[in-house]
Parts: sequence; C-alpha cells; structure tokens
Amino acid sequence: MAKSKFLSEFRTFLERGSAIDMAVGIIVGSVMTSMVNSLVKDVIMPPIGMLLGDIDFSQFFIVLSGGEPGAHYNTVAEAQAAGAATMNIGVFLNTVVSFFITMFAVFMLVKIMNKVRSKKAVTTRTCPYCKSTINAEASKCPNCCSAVTPESVVPAQPSDLEKNLDKLTKIAKKKVSKIVKITKGSR
Repeated sequence: MAKSKFLSEFRTFLERGSAIDMAVGIIVGSVMTSMVNSLVKDVIMPPIGMLLGDIDFSQFFIVLSGGEPGAHYNTVAEAQAAGAATMNIGVFLNTVVSFFITMFAVFMLVKIMNKVRSKKAVTTRTCPYCKSTINAEASKCPNCCSAVTPESVVPAQPSDLEKNLDKLTKIAKKKVSKIVKITKGSR
C-alpha cells in the first residue's frame, strides 16, 4: 500500500513538469559551463597572459612543500610528478573569471526572460490592518472586517515582445496589402 502511494506521488511529480524543467536546467547548465570554461581558458586568459609578460595562467602555481630541494618546475605536472604539493593559483583565477562570466550570462538571460514575460494584472493587495492578502477591489477585509479603500485593478499588460510582434504584424499586413494591390493592378 505504501509502495503504490510512493509511486503515485513520484508519478505526479514527474507529470507536473518540475523534474523535466530541472533536467533541462542541469543539461543546459553543464553545456554552458563547458562553453564558458573554454571561453575563459582558450580565448580570454591567453591575451591577458600575453599582456602580463607571456604568463600561462593555468601554469601559475606555487610549490608549497616536497619535490627536489632548490628545483625549478616549469609546469604543475612536473612539480607534482616530483612529489611537490602545489597551490594552483592560475587554475583558481580561471575558475573565478568563469564564474563571473557565467553569472553575467545568467543575469542577462533572466533579464531577457523578464522582459518577454507578460505583465499580469495585480488583483490582490495587503490589508493595512491585519496584513493578510485581500482582493484589490475589496472595500472590507474578509479577515479582520476593517473598512479599506478599494483600489482599481490594472489590466494585464502585454510584454515588450508581444508589443513589438503586434507592430511588426501590422506593418507586414500593410506591406502585403500594397503588394496585392500592385500585383492586381499589373494584370
């Protein structure tokens, strides 16, 4: 009995779309991470390293202990092969730059999505007396029975994308009607 309830709940969870949305987010995130890491490692950091005197940031490290005394290592791999413990500062710098680029990309994506999303009508507000949520047009709070001033509901506003699509559609219809008139007149 408990097993079928668990399976039923799991099925409901899957059908809601939350799991699919989460999976898509994880997949897009992993692809974006690899792309940003490549951008930082292969495109951004080499010119910065060149400007700073041909420094390869992925090989910027400090030997903490171990290895051969007095030895100079050219790469992290050489130092670690000799048994040295290294602090890989360059790899950390690449990761920090990747983080900021990723966060900027996510910020821009959220900003664009907020612009595309329709602005829905505000139909609720907070009662000034009991702080509960009430209908915006209510003249009396149903929770504390206090008299409140009704507010008008602002109708839903189309998104910027919808407005621009409407403009483009109108322009296209005008152009098509002109083309139809011209082609009919030339026959």
